Amino acid sequence: MKKAKKWAALGLTAVMAASMMAVPAYAGGESGDDFDYSSITGKVYWLNQKPEDGPVLEEELIPAFTEETGIEAKVVTAGANTYENMLRSEIAKDEPPTLFQIGSKVALERWKSYALDLSDTEWYDSLTDKSLAISDDDGVFSIPYTVEGYGIITNKRIIEDYCAMDGAVIESIDDINNFDTLKAVAEDIQAKADDLGILGAFASTSFSPGEEWRWTNHLFNMPLYYEYKDKGVDDSDTLDGTYMDNFKQIFDLYINNSCTEPAMLSSMTIENAMAEFALEEVAFVQNGNWAWTTIAENNEDFSAEDICFLPIYIGVEGEENQGLCIGSEANLGINNQVSEEDQEATLAFIHWLFNSETGKDFCINKLGWISPYNTFSDDEVPSNPLAAQVMEWSNSGKESVSWAFNTIPNQSYKDKFGAALLEYAQGTGEWDPVVEAAVDNWAVEKQNIQEDGAE
Repeated sequence: MKKAKKWAALGLTAVMAASMMAVPAYAGGESGDDFDYSSITGKVYWLNQKPEDGPVLEEELIPAFTEETGIEAKVVTAGANTYENMLRSEIAKDEPPTLFQIGSKVALERWKSYALDLSDTEWYDSLTDKSLAISDDDGVFSIPYTVEGYGIITNKRIIEDYCAMDGAVIESIDDINNFDTLKAVAEDIQAKADDLGILGAFASTSFSPGEEWRWTNHLFNMPLYYEYKDKGVDDSDTLDGTYMDNFKQIFDLYINNSCTEPAMLSSMTIENAMAEFALEEVAFVQNGNWAWTTIAENNEDFSAEDICFLPIYIGVEGEENQGLCIGSEANLGINNQVSEEDQEATLAFIHWLFNSETGKDFCINKLGWISPYNTFSDDEVPSNPLAAQVMEWSNSGKESVSWAFNTIPNQSYKDKFGAALLEYAQGTGEWDPVVEAAVDNWAVEKQNIQEDGAE
């Protein structure tokens, strides 16, 4: 019988004792888990931030967990860009979330008073890379449930068709390893779109309300990462904007070599963009490993062999050795304000999710998570080809780009930045206001966070 790690931080001696007893029929059942859930009397309430995971979590995973363990549980999923406000509302209720998102050190500043120290739990002990946890001198307060990666998702077949054309600027996709080459290829594909039978090089740079994060977070991560790298820091109260010109040139490449006119971007959604890619109407789209489900849903005949990642190149010296943007903001903390029984139940849920056969099957095959735990064997990996690509890139010897965007001050900052970026994209604004919103406003919002710890 497996023995649970010491859970003394919660005083969970009952759980430890229970784990040494014979396991009842429902405690683990056919899941392959030998943990004893029979003494758990609390409940689990997970406030989930990822809308794309909501249906599986709510309709399949939670019922399976309750059936196998007897523990009452629920998942509630917030809509896009509503999580912080929903958490503020839910956490003040009589039955608040027991498990909630703390995706960055900035978020930890806001929610630390509600966060349980997880440093002495089995959960933290099984994390293969402890640097992924969100911690400070007082303890460990948030742990990732998946590692993710993003870049420029590429249709290999379209690139191969392009390379076979007279005058192609590359011989194979392997030649694309810097911004200058990416730019030359994208512009040439755009010019030859009709001959290739596609609508454009890039999918729509969607800017419908609530989708600015793709550019204010994920794309902005590139200049932010390189500025931090130059300074030897992982956060800063001020920005110099050293790489804003680089940000501009990759953003311009997206919007000027697309299947959608820039003036129409405010009406385009990520669903539009992913459908364009899935239906093989474009060669490139910026997104992450989580996008495979959407691609497959739009085109069940899309071949996994025809898809791959390219890094987001922005024209920085030495970027030939750059990899994908790999990290996590899918970090969860446990509410220290709920009862000890509910804390016990929530840790039991985490154990089931990452140790039982059923839980791991959900992680790997239904949710496509790249789980960063030593409880997963080398062959327990997602069938998602983009997730496999993330794993390959992380082991390629290339320098992965960390998720510097996790240090962005708050939603107010992103709203102002996104509004200026949209004005520029659709041709109703200049670039200088974008730089002002991104660089000058950074210090303002960082100061606001320090003063009141709220958005």
